[in-house]
Amino acid sequence: MTLEKLNYKKFLAPIIVGLIIWLLSPVKPAGVSLLAWHMFAIFVATIIGCITQPLPIGAVAIIGFTITVLTGTVKMDTAIAGFGNGSIWLIAMAFFISRGFIKTGLGRRIAVIFVRTFGKSTLGLSYSLLGVDLILAPATPSNTARAGGIMYPIIKSLAEEFGSDPKKGTERKMGSFLIFSEFHGDMITAAMFLTAMAGNPLAQSLAGQMGVKVTWMGWFIAGIVPGLISLIVIPFVIYKMYPPEIKKTPDAKQWADKQLASMGKFSTPEKFMSGIFVVALLLWILGGVLGIDATLTAFIALSLLILTGILNWKDVLNESGAWNTLVWFSVLVMMASQLNKLGFIPWLSNSIGGSLKGMNWIFVLIILLVAYFYSHYLFASSTAHISAMYSAFLAVAISAGVPPMLGALMLGFFGNLCSSTTHYSNGPAPILYGSGYVKQGEWWRMNLVLGILYFVIWIVIGSMWMKLIGMW
Repeated sequence: MTLEKLNYKKFLAPIIVGLIIWLLSPVKPAGVSLLAWHMFAIFVATIIGCITQPLPIGAVAIIGFTITVLTGTVKMDTAIAGFGNGSIWLIAMAFFISRGFIKTGLGRRIAVIFVRTFGKSTLGLSYSLLGVDLILAPATPSNTARAGGIMYPIIKSLAEEFGSDPKKGTERKMGSFLIFSEFHGDMITAAMFLTAMAGNPLAQSLAGQMGVKVTWMGWFIAGIVPGLISLIVIPFVIYKMYPPEIKKTPDAKQWADKQLASMGKFSTPEKFMSGIFVVALLLWILGGVLGIDATLTAFIALSLLILTGILNWKDVLNESGAWNTLVWFSVLVMMASQLNKLGFIPWLSNSIGGSLKGMNWIFVLIILLVAYFYSHYLFASSTAHISAMYSAFLAVAISAGVPPMLGALMLGFFGNLCSSTTHYSNGPAPILYGSGYVKQGEWWRMNLVLGILYFVIWIVIGSMWMKLIGMW
């Protein structure tokens, strides 16, 4: 065998920064314990490793876990308990539901049906595709799989059918608009559902550690109004800023009919998959009334997928995204939890909160959300961003008088919306940008404008909506 090739240079940044922080313990703030400072050093080094990625994020997390226990910063029993977090298992199980959509072809069929029904114009095509993303989002925790595995192949095929291909210099005919709209639509739907992006349950878990209990239904109800407004307004604004050359698409129905014909009749696996998805969705919505935990619902769905033969055990074992997420998620949650328990997060929040003392909590929340949003230029992963900053920002918000549920959910929403910054901001970004349909300058220019719209829709309208329904 041959040894795996590693880029050891990418280890330099996390190691150097981690060591510097660790060695600065003699001059650490008086309000921070030695263990808390060491945990902070390891956490920062791990987060930087997740950004530079000398190894896949799961491997980086395992190394961070090992150092945490090896240095005596956290005992093994405490550290290993992080793998039993229910929110993390929820997201891992939901990966398997997503696999069922892809394996049965149900996700693709739904998309093609939407194109046939609503795709009479290019703008209509955009809305129809985002409608599919909206339907699939609650059961697809990997927005990368949703955008890259289901939506992108359909958009690319549809664009090429209309002669829109970056290799031929015709990307602006249709593909550019549809690709960029899908990027934003996928990000919006990720913000609307607790189970639509891997980082959302992490935010839920971190909020829970501060006494803020966020439920699946609570997240959905709070996000539905600003989410739907965004899904309507954002594609239209993109249409005006970045108009496609082809405005009408009368041949879309013909294309969709060919695709459906090649798929054949609605199969038994697709019927089973539809039924299981409906069951899971109903249990997530009614779980609070029925006393069924959201994580248990995901396990029920997986059990049904196995019992009906949609997935076999080999499918489960081969779903690397689920197991990878389970590993690094558990480690990051454990580290963030220990930062809180050892007193680092309370100290940090009190320190920052002190500088904002006397300021109206509304302005504090706006300042925090703007800082949270634009700091994403430093991150290539939404989950890494949430891991690094969510707890500290929520603690500051609460200490400044921001209603806890409002602060927790707004930061949760913006953990997704901040991806509307760069072409490396989250998993879907490099896939969709890498297609060549949208140039980097255009990507950044339009995102700069759209970011302001997100502030207006989610902070202003979203806060008013949450107040109206009594969430704060």
